[in-house]
Parts: sequence; C-alpha cells; structure tokens
Amino acid sequence: MNCYAWLPMLIAFSMLGHCFPKETNARQHLQIKKPTQQEQHVSHRRIRRGWKWNQLFVPEEDPGPLCVGQLKSDDDKGNFSIKYILLGEGAGEVFRIDEDTGFIYTMKKLDREEKAFYTMRAQAINRLTMQPVEPESEFIIKVQDINDNKPQFQNGPYVASIPEMCEVETSVIQVTATDADDPTHGNSARLIYSILQGQPYFSVEPKTGIIFTSLPDMDREAKEQHLVIIQVKDMVGQQGGFSATTTVTVNLADINDNGPKFQQKLYHFSVPESAAIGTVIGRIMADDSDIGENAEMNYTIEEIDSSDVFDIMTDPDTQEGILILNKHLDYESKRRFSIRAVATNKHIDPRIVNLNQFKDLTDIKITVEDVDEPPVFTALEYMLEILENSSTGTFVGAVTARDQDVANNPIRYHIDQNTDLKRMFKIAAHNGTIMIAKPLDRETASWHNLTVSASEEKKNGFISRVPVFIRVLDINDNAPEFSKRYRPYVCETAKPGQLIQTISATDKDDPVEGHHFYFTLATKTSTNTNFTVRDNQDNTAGVLTRKIAFSRQEQVFFLLPIVITDNGEPALSSTNTLTIRVCDCYPDGSCSSGGVEAFALYVGISPGGLIAILSCFLITLVLLLLILAVRRYKKEKVNSEKWEEVTENVVRYEDEGVEQDTKAFDVVTLRSHRKRKEPTPRTDMTALIRMSLRQSLRIGPDDDVFREFILERLHEADTDPCAPPYNSLQTYAFEGDGSVAGSLSSLESDSTDTDQNYEYLSNWGPRFKRLASMYENGVKDRDF
Repeated sequence: MNCYAWLPMLIAFSMLGHCFPKETNARQHLQIKKPTQQEQHVSHRRIRRGWKWNQLFVPEEDPGPLCVGQLKSDDDKGNFSIKYILLGEGAGEVFRIDEDTGFIYTMKKLDREEKAFYTMRAQAINRLTMQPVEPESEFIIKVQDINDNKPQFQNGPYVASIPEMCEVETSVIQVTATDADDPTHGNSARLIYSILQGQPYFSVEPKTGIIFTSLPDMDREAKEQHLVIIQVKDMVGQQGGFSATTTVTVNLADINDNGPKFQQKLYHFSVPESAAIGTVIGRIMADDSDIGENAEMNYTIEEIDSSDVFDIMTDPDTQEGILILNKHLDYESKRRFSIRAVATNKHIDPRIVNLNQFKDLTDIKITVEDVDEPPVFTALEYMLEILENSSTGTFVGAVTARDQDVANNPIRYHIDQNTDLKRMFKIAAHNGTIMIAKPLDRETASWHNLTVSASEEKKNGFISRVPVFIRVLDINDNAPEFSKRYRPYVCETAKPGQLIQTISATDKDDPVEGHHFYFTLATKTSTNTNFTVRDNQDNTAGVLTRKIAFSRQEQVFFLLPIVITDNGEPALSSTNTLTIRVCDCYPDGSCSSGGVEAFALYVGISPGGLIAILSCFLITLVLLLLILAVRRYKKEKVNSEKWEEVTENVVRYEDEGVEQDTKAFDVVTLRSHRKRKEPTPRTDMTALIRMSLRQSLRIGPDDDVFREFILERLHEADTDPCAPPYNSLQTYAFEGDGSVAGSLSSLESDSTDTDQNYEYLSNWGPRFKRLASMYENGVKDRDF
C-alpha cells in the first residue's frame, strides 16, 4: 500500500493534534526556564501544535511490512536534522520508525483478537545537540478487524427436557454462539441461527437461538427423545462467512396420563391358620405406562366378607401390592375369605375430571389351611398377688390354656426350670392352680417372675408359655430403727432446751399410706432430768437438754433409750439407745475432746474397756523390759573386763629439794580388778519395776550428786600445788546422800594420822579426766 494514500487522513489528524495530551518525558534533558513577565502576559495566545501524523490504523493478519503512518515535527525542514524516536508497547518488536522521515512500519502480522491496540510514545530530538525539539507525546495504533474467526457454541451439545403433550410454541432451550471478531466493525461478528434437523416438531428463532415446539400432543410413550441440529453463521449468513453446528437432545418428560391396569382379574392364595401376624400371603401387580412418580400407586382392600383380617401395602421398588395377614386365623372358625383390591395412582393431576381412568380393581380368594396348633392361654400375661408370710399351700392364682384344634386334647401345666422359684411356688398340673411352697418375705423379694408352660397330653404335643408376675404384698412385720448410727455430744456449758441431735428412722416395710414414725422416751427414762425428745411430726425428732450444765468429772456418757413406733396394722415399735458424750467444747460449740474417750467412741467400745486394754498393754511392755534388763545384767557379769597391769617407778624423797638424795626403786606390779556390785534380788515386784524404769531412763536423785562429787575431786587434783608432779590414781567409795553408814572416803576421815598410804599409778591423771568427761556426756555409771 502506498503511503500517499494516507495523506488526506494525515491532514485531518493534524488538525486534531492539539487535542492530544502533551507530556514531558522524565528522561528528557531539557532545561525548563521560568517564563518572564512578558511571556506570562502573552500566555493566553494560541500556541501552534508541534506534531503532524496520520490517523494510525493497521489491518490485522497483513504479513507486512506495512506503513502505518508518519510522525513529523514543524521544525523538520527536510535536512535530516531531526531524529525521530518511537517508544511504548511493541516498539522495536511489532513496530519500527524511520528515524529520518518519521514513517512507522509493522514488523509482523497482527492479531486483533490477541491485542486490539498499542499505546505508543514519540519523541523528536535535534541530531546535533541531542535536545528535544518537540515534547514527548503519546498516541494509539489500533488494529482493524477482519473476518478471520469462526462462530462457536459455548455449551454444546445441549440437553433439554419438556413435558409431553405440551402446547405449541413452548420454549425448549436457548443455544448461544460467540464470534471472536469485532462486533463493532462490519458484519464479521453478526450471527444468525437456523435448524437443520428436528422439523416439524421444533423451530428456532434466527437472532436469539431460542428453540420452540412446533407440533402439539407429543406423546412420550410414542417417542421419548428427539434430536435437533442447529446451525449458526456469521456475516449475517452472507456467502463467504463462517458457520458452526450443535446438537440439542430434547427429552419428553412424563406426565401422568395413563392409569394402572391389573395383569389378572382374579388371584388365589392359601395361608396356614398358624401364620403369624404380618405374614406375607402373596403379591399382586398393576401395570402403568407412565414412569417415575407418575407410575407410583397405592393399593387398598375393599372388604367383601372379611373384617380387617388382611392388609395390603405397596412395594416401593417394584410397585407390587403385598398382601399381609392382619389378624390370627382359625381354621375351625372360618376357612375361606374373598376380598377386592384397588390400585390407584398416587399422583393425579388435580385438573383431571374423570378419575376412574386412574384406578383398577381385582378380586382375591384366600383359603385357610388347617394345622395342629399349640395350646392358647386365655391371657398374654398374668398378674397375681399374695401377702408375705402367708402359710405354705396358700392359693396365689391360676392360669388357663386350651387346645384350639378340633381334637381339643387335655392340657398339662408346669413351671419352667428355675430351682429357686420351684422351691417357692408349685402348680397343679391338671388345672394350672399356683400355690406357695414356703412363706415369702417382701423385704427379700417383692416380685417373682414365673414362666408357666402348657402342653397337650399327647406325645410330641406343642408347648405354649406365658409369663406370670407375682407381687408380694407387704404386712407390717418390721419395727422401725435409727436410719444411721448417731454420735451425739453435749457441751458442758449447754443450756436447757438446747438441740444436740436430730434423729430419723427407717423401716423395711412399705405401707400404702407411707411411713409415719412416733418418737418417745422409754418408760423408765420418761422422767429423765437430763434430756428429752421432741417429735417433729415429719419422721424426725430432736434430742434436747433439760438441765443447765454437764460435768465430765461427774459423768462422761449418758445412755438415752428412745422408742420408735410406726403406723402399721398392728403398730410395731423398737427401742434404740443413743450414747451421748459430755464434751469440753470450743467457743464455737465444736467438741474438743479427744484421746481415750474419742478413740473409744470411734472404735465403738466403752472407755472403761479401752482403759483396761491399754493397762494390759503397758504391763506387758514393762515385763518385757524387765526380762531384757536381767539378760543384759547376766551377760555383763560373765564378760567382765580386767584392768591392765601398770608398772611405775615410784620416787621417795628423803630430803626436800635435794635431787641427788633421792633413791629410785621398782615397785611390784599392781593388779586391780573392777567389780560390779550385784544388786540384791527383791521380791517386791512393784519396786523391781520401778528400779528397772529408773535404770532404763537414767533418772534418780544420785546422778547429780555423783557427778558433782567427781567434778569437785577432779578440780582439787588439778589445782592442788602440793600434788606430786606425776599422774596419780585416787580411789573413792561413794554411797551418795542420805546413807546411814556414812562416808567411807579417806578424804572425810577424822583421823589425824598423817602416815597415810597412797598408791600412785603413772599416766592415770589424763585417763581420770577422760572418764569424767565421758560421764558428763551421758555415759552410765556402770560403764566406768
């Protein structure tokens, strides 16, 4: 195509150029000067447009290269001083520009359905200065459509459904096709519909694609499905356009226009007389040409010579009528039945006037067959009553069964296997009379359930069973008693009329009017000055105090007998005793007593008994300790220790202060044995026990005295300036305070004899100190 053909369009487009927005590219390196006052004054004048170009359109599918148009600046004098630059979508790939002339060319085929337009930007710069001579401007290149796409149906193939027997011009379905071409340009996307197959039953509206019925009374039973083919063309159906087809499957929906018809007009069935209720006797069937819910039907029975003996129901899967036995049959009473069954459509159009065409009738003959039947009890279950404690052989009740067969065989009765019940009840085999075999107690079991069997006396006869429920009626044979074990206490500071305990009663009996108990003090204690009982008239009573205060020193426990009487016929009573404990209470009224008394109440024994038990335990413990002490004493006596032999050089001074005058000599070895004084056995057991306790606890008046004595002697030996400069051993015999014999120690002797003999053992002083320290730390005197 010659670019000059676009010249008129370019001129027209240049006249509208001033309407395009002029933008400044951020990448331009123009220096923007602030306008002077004179420039601001003349800014209202019309400014020339700086760009000229053609109306930019390009047809799709042209292989190119194709000249789209030309961009030209007013400053372009044709001397190639201006360089044109093309920017934007597709620049360099889809479009290119001749930088000298400004002509724009396509570089490949364009598809309008892929992209309908391109937004481009143009710029003109001076080749020498590389400065923009025109501001950057934006323009659009549109792709013109051609008919290059076929119409397509969106949802085909289609399936539709209409009711049979519908009227003419009933809308079936609308088919829709689309064309990717431009609907605003030419006829490429203008579609028209037509029907290729489906006449004369259907037609289609050319512009909308809606399919309508063309014939009335289309019967589903004659033809259930129709196939319609629809064609669509673009270019308004003109020659050279494209076309497409789709199929529409039209299903005729069923309506209830047919009634049921029985396959047979007479049915024969037989049933044994022993058949249980609910037994299926037979099935009948009525046909219906309709389908689905229109073929559903209900079956009913029109009785001719029966009285609700049979019933009929519909099988939902097969639509058959199921004949069911509704009552027991008796061959001896009636042997044949005649009934009539009716089949009716379940869903009938209310506009139907003649309803008889939607139902049908058939007759049914039923024959009853004779069978040998088991005995039949006169009741399905028996409820009997008997008073408790009735004597053996008392009549309880009777059960009755009979043979319904024509033979009417004799019946025998017996109680089914249950050992306990057989011991308690017995039954007369010939007449079904039930009696008790031993007295019954309602408090043990208030109901007894028996199973009684009845059988024909003939061999291999049938057996029937019936449940028998025997209720044991209550008589007043149990006296009331406390409902629980009470542990009341009264404070020493209690006041008269103070409630210390609320009591209630229980009774194993079950009177019809309910329980009502009466509480009173026993006859012997009715004048009790300590406590009284107040009946609350609600099966409870309160125990109240009658005097000002109580004393534990005077009496710790009070026994209060209370008589409880019921309202039975005859009335029964019992005496129940409350044990009331006197307690030293806290200010809030709670009991603070513990120890022996609390423990005695807890275990349920008297305090005296508990004290006796504790005394026996203590005596046994003391005897055990005594035996252990005796054994230990005998062991220590046999294994006594020996003293070590001690040899020392004793120096005797003849002259004071002269060391050379001394004469040393050896003394014989001194040997000493420690002996323990054996206690004298005493026949007084009390004294012996007391002594044993003292020895075990290391208590007594002599301990402190003996300790003080040892410490005094030790202090004297350490502080005596006249003591020899070597260790010495001093022996003392100490009887303690209060001895009748007096002291045997030489330290307290009144003798003036100065020639006393002292025996010294070397190295004994430190040992004596160690012994004193050991005693202070708790070592017993027998360990010395």
